[in-house]
Amino acid sequence: MGKIIHLESIIKNYKVGTQVVRALRSVSIDINKGEYVAIMGASGSGKSTLMNVIGCLDTPTNGKYILNNYDVSSLSDDDLADIRNNEIGFIFQTFNLLPRNTALENVMLPLVYAGIKKQKRRELAVKALTDVGLEDRMEHRPNELSGGQRQRVAIARAMVNKPTILLADEPTGNLDSKISEEIMGLFAKIHKMGNTLIMVTHEEDIANYAHRIIRLKDGEVEKDEVNENPVY
Repeated sequence: MGKIIHLESIIKNYKVGTQVVRALRSVSIDINKGEYVAIMGASGSGKSTLMNVIGCLDTPTNGKYILNNYDVSSLSDDDLADIRNNEIGFIFQTFNLLPRNTALENVMLPLVYAGIKKQKRRELAVKALTDVGLEDRMEHRPNELSGGQRQRVAIARAMVNKPTILLADEPTGNLDSKISEEIMGLFAKIHKMGNTLIMVTHEEDIANYAHRIIRLKDGEVEKDEVNENPVY
């Protein structure tokens, strides 16, 4: 399959007072369309910084980033926002749902930014929620849903725009082991539908669902290997 992400010699430095923190040190990674990749590393390894760069939430200090044929290495904030809305679906550990909005309204939100008309927004959001098994919870607000259901709403919201990649940041971090297994089963289903899935995690058992595992250490790729025995 074709290359969807090309990171070439990515460097990211942060200034903390008078100190320069070298968060990423010449990271080069290619990810193909349809891959299921886990990015692992201890705290301070650079995995969160790498996720922010891949997700166009931050720009590298140096290096080249090509996302689905766009060079996004040095785009303006407005252009990065457009890329994020059109190319990337985000799934967060803390769900990031609007508390006063229903599940349906939360899932419709990215479609508002995309300029989709109201009737079509509702149609697409209903389908996305149905796809994650929440057709009977669409009018519930987040505080009326379990943690697993809230994460399903977040997954539906991430998928509703049919993004190029799904980027999941510690997606099971706030869930118990049984619900985590259910969510990872849903990810496997999403991947089998042909979606590109990139997951940041520090948990070995969660990383083992992915078909490729990239390990970071001190801002560099320590190991990049195929997972010969993924859980799914």
